[in-house]
Amino acid sequence: MSATLFKTSSAHRLKPLSYAVLACLCLTQLALPKLSFAALEGNSQTNQTASHYSIAAGSLGSVLSQFASQNNLVLSFDAQLTRGYSSQGLQGNYDVVGGFAQIVSGTPFSVEWISANQYRLVASSTGAQVNLQSVTVIATQQLAETTENTGSYTTGSMGTATKLPMSIRETPQSVTVITKQRIDDQNMTNITDVVRSTPGLFLNNGSGPGRPEFTARGFSLNNIMYDGLPSHYEGWVISSQANMAMFDRVEVVRGATGLVTGAGTPSAAINLVRKRPTVDPQASITADVGRWDDYRLELDASSALNDEGTLRGRMLSSSRDTRTFRDGEKQNHDLLYLIGEADLTEQTTLTLGFSKQKDKTNFFWGGLPLTADGKHMDLSRSTNPANDWERKKQDLTTLFGEIEHRFDNDWHLRFAATKSWQDGLFRGTYIARNATHDLNHSLYQSKHWEKQSALDAYLSGPFNVFGREHELVVGSSWRRNDMTTYNYKNLGSMPISSHIDFANWSGKDVPKPSFERTGKARKITTQEGLYLTSRFSLADSLKLIVGGRLDWYEVESSNSLSWTNNGDNFKVTRNLTRYAGLIYDVDNHHSVYASYTDIFMPQANKDTAGKLLDPMTGENYEIGIKGEYYDGALNTSLAVFRINQKDRAKAILDQRQCPSFPAESCYEAAGLVRSEGFELEIQGALTEAWQVGAGYTYTKAKYIKDANLAREGKPFDSSSPTKLFKLTTTYNLPGQYAKWRVGANLYWQNQIYNDASHDGISYRVKQGAYAITDFMVGYAASEQLDFQLNMSNIFDKKYYQALASDVRWGSSDNYGEPRNYHLTMRYKF
Repeated sequence: MSATLFKTSSAHRLKPLSYAVLACLCLTQLALPKLSFAALEGNSQTNQTASHYSIAAGSLGSVLSQFASQNNLVLSFDAQLTRGYSSQGLQGNYDVVGGFAQIVSGTPFSVEWISANQYRLVASSTGAQVNLQSVTVIATQQLAETTENTGSYTTGSMGTATKLPMSIRETPQSVTVITKQRIDDQNMTNITDVVRSTPGLFLNNGSGPGRPEFTARGFSLNNIMYDGLPSHYEGWVISSQANMAMFDRVEVVRGATGLVTGAGTPSAAINLVRKRPTVDPQASITADVGRWDDYRLELDASSALNDEGTLRGRMLSSSRDTRTFRDGEKQNHDLLYLIGEADLTEQTTLTLGFSKQKDKTNFFWGGLPLTADGKHMDLSRSTNPANDWERKKQDLTTLFGEIEHRFDNDWHLRFAATKSWQDGLFRGTYIARNATHDLNHSLYQSKHWEKQSALDAYLSGPFNVFGREHELVVGSSWRRNDMTTYNYKNLGSMPISSHIDFANWSGKDVPKPSFERTGKARKITTQEGLYLTSRFSLADSLKLIVGGRLDWYEVESSNSLSWTNNGDNFKVTRNLTRYAGLIYDVDNHHSVYASYTDIFMPQANKDTAGKLLDPMTGENYEIGIKGEYYDGALNTSLAVFRINQKDRAKAILDQRQCPSFPAESCYEAAGLVRSEGFELEIQGALTEAWQVGAGYTYTKAKYIKDANLAREGKPFDSSSPTKLFKLTTTYNLPGQYAKWRVGANLYWQNQIYNDASHDGISYRVKQGAYAITDFMVGYAASEQLDFQLNMSNIFDKKYYQALASDVRWGSSDNYGEPRNYHLTMRYKF
């Protein structure tokens, strides 16, 4: 790690283009000149006897403390000052002076002798004395992929977009990384917290508070990646909400991502990257208490398992029990995570892991109904229309592993595999109105058994052509999703009063029905792919990335164990996905780019000849400019995009030409939805003490061609905002307040709405534009003990996070969370 001290009044200011990018984000960038630092200077009273040391690399504070302890020295330093810095440790024979010098080498610090065996850590300088009140310290270490213990809001490289390890600036798409520091600062506990905080992503709970859907650039996401392996996701069905305790970071690529995910929508790829074992021993305990009896406990321990450090292991356990702002709602979340690494040789590493996640809630489906004339009922936010016997239970078990071999010529081979088993129970009610506008409880139960498997293998490395070095990735993948659904019938809908007093609603008013199993359905989706990506260095400042993927996709369905050959069984052969990106470095800090990416989504509809329609394709066109400062510690971007989702199934106007009508309609691949907009983003360090992550997104998606001519020119999804602004920032206070840090979050979106009609009367259900403000304050009591208070929605804004879309049936009103607080204690051993 290295650091640089910068004066704010230097002539070496950033170029105007830097200010243009940052001005778009309403943040001012400081220009800072480089100063050198002093080495440790000895003292006549310092112990000059050399001793042998074997102190492993780790955080700077930890290494210094170990060295001082072994020499019975008193070393004074502020733990907040060393936060985010690391040391290579100490191996070999050193005296005290040499040992301290080696430990702080490459950092902006030196160690001063005070008296006898007392020392202190200070900011180093050379020549004339430096006035620390007039400088800013910026950490400029070369960030790696791993974000744990870096204190950063960005990462050094990410491969989610192409599998090539590239920095954010080198990636010709809009990308965001939610680092471990950002996860901790915002107290994110599951993936819905991440989505709500990530620029360009929208969290929609229209199907119910326990059935979240994620959208980006106007389209829903149906893939979540784990360590780069795609996994099918449908929040309204069974997919679990990933527990963030076991992840180092979340990498997000917006737009079409078919090169790495295969089939999907042109929305985004969310890649959750797991924590890995560490060589240095580290252990922590996190305790969290929040409003509404919210209690969470997390234990995390990692270490080398042998003296050589070639065997490493990590164990993490997390448990959370909580109520919510809705009366009687309860949630339980438990996680066990185990991972081990073994260096089979100096060039080969094997990783094996296991996780067990259990989630349970008693309110997940639907929400609050509309009035009979299509208006909000304006009930209390604490209103809970669910019943005590309702349940959503999910048990998810995952095994995963990978083996990586690094060749002498900088090529490497990686093989990764994962398999998960998910057991789910859905038992709930949905409040709806019948034809006479009376309210009813619609009852439902189903059980689900889901198995997901994925394999991925690729070879990557550099090659030389025409005197220049280029990079290549070639690989193959396979994935399979096997879902079995057990269906039940019930005693029918249970009527309730059309003038129900929700304020006095009791979860015991509707008795638990007897559900009778009616059958079982099974759906198996298999996808195989071959992919190739290459980055060509056309010139020192010009790079071209091209890639392609071939996919074989098949769906097989059965009902009550009888395999059928209906429209639910189909296959797509050798679908071609393309990728191209051109990046030009304008100067040392800025690059401009243009890219084309696409993705496909198979569809089961058939034309008049009985032939399966071609898959939908989502084509993403994007141009932008990116800035990178302080050796990658700060990243900015401005992107303009257009997405065409074409070949959408569109019912033909004259069904008389359809031989299967009316039993089955005929379609043509003629539908088109277009999404256009732009994104602005900044992520990383403005100063060593000031981290920021912010983004503004404008997206307008509309129907261009559709079977329903009245839709053409209308919004594709008016229940998602067209404008989003998200800001997260933290600041470590200076001087005598250095143990304190403060932070704030701001979330703003514009109006959302749903248009519908009932009994010939049209109505609009809407939620106006709103802003939510959060606040954080933290206190580092010592290097080991830290306290943090998070307050969300501090102005207690009342708003609908999701809207109902129909008087009788459809998505329901769901309130956003009122003012909340969490007090977190973290202790590191």
